[in-house]
Amino acid sequence: MERCSSAGVCVFIIHHDTMGALRHRDTTEKAIGSLELQEEPRTSGKADTARKCGSGSEELATAKVQAKVSALMPWLPGIGRIAEWLMFDNMHHQWLLLAACFWVILMFMVASKFITLTFKDPDAYSAKQEFLFLTAVPDAGRLPGETHFPEELKPTGKMLVEPLVYAQRLELMRNVCREDALRNLSHTAVSKFVLDRIFVCDKHKILFCQTPKVGNTQWKKVLIVLNGVCSAGLKTYFKFFIVRDPFERLISAFKDKFVHNPRFEPWYRHEIAPGIIRKYRRNRTETRGIQFEDFVRYLGDPNHRWLDLQFGDHIIHWVTYVELCAPCEITYSVVGHHETLEDDAPYILREAGIDHLVAYPTIPLGITAYNRTKVEQYFLGISKRDIRRLYARFEGDFKLFGYQKPEFLLN
Repeated sequence: MERCSSAGVCVFIIHHDTMGALRHRDTTEKAIGSLELQEEPRTSGKADTARKCGSGSEELATAKVQAKVSALMPWLPGIGRIAEWLMFDNMHHQWLLLAACFWVILMFMVASKFITLTFKDPDAYSAKQEFLFLTAVPDAGRLPGETHFPEELKPTGKMLVEPLVYAQRLELMRNVCREDALRNLSHTAVSKFVLDRIFVCDKHKILFCQTPKVGNTQWKKVLIVLNGVCSAGLKTYFKFFIVRDPFERLISAFKDKFVHNPRFEPWYRHEIAPGIIRKYRRNRTETRGIQFEDFVRYLGDPNHRWLDLQFGDHIIHWVTYVELCAPCEITYSVVGHHETLEDDAPYILREAGIDHLVAYPTIPLGITAYNRTKVEQYFLGISKRDIRRLYARFEGDFKLFGYQKPEFLLN
């Protein structure tokens, strides 16, 4: 039997076959009736006698034909129903097979997202993700704009001076935490909001605070491969997190959530953006979607908290590092920088004692470098007042992690 292309075609074929069987049955019944009732013309007495006393073999053959046809009659409807059931059952199994194949492919895709360790530039939203191999990239291939490192933590060569640089970062962070003038910007309670950002690998005693837009997804993949189970006894754990220039991080968050918004996160464009526009857009007649200027006004508003409460946990992409990871309350072992991630990632894996088990994806030189040109372009046309208010909110992040004050934007 040929496979049906659709349920409708199958039903038509079944119906056609069944009706054909019923028509065949009616034709057979009429033929038998005509055999029983038909009277042949009597041409002579001999012929009549021969008809009544004909050979027994002819009568026996006729009786056998009638018996076979009569025996077949009750089965014709059943045969049609059986054929219909077989065709439906065959289609049912085909759909089950297709569904099973779909789920296998889906699970494979989900698993590959966690197991495949590839590095993707956090700012490369529309470009296709590619596997990155250990290849030398010439300086000419770097991103436009100057390479930017925290003032106190400049590299002395191709590789950072280890472990001196990382010790300096921790010392700087502790000193800023002790400054009373910055206490409101550097201290926060270790609340559920902070704990929800913590990713723990018990087996290897590692704690990682997730900070969006700094290659955070890659670190989660690395730790998931090892073992991702939460624990309460974290005092002896190796703790780390990654930071980035605060203003460049905000640009990255804006592009990701409001410009290249993924389809599976529609609330940024359809709920959060309209809320920001209603509150902070100065030109009410302008009908364009959310602009970076609207975003800056919202973040720099001292009374932004009421709007944050409406947005819920979606604000994690632009709140301060202090609010995300509580660096003055949790004793971290290493603070990595997105700008020097090609050096920091191997160091973190070595210090955590897992460099022989997993490897961070290879990062082409310069792909994570600070891009001053991009920052200037995004802040072009925004008032100095709004930029200063934005800096006032993120001043703690600039000072805790040694990032230069953006004088070229403030003055």
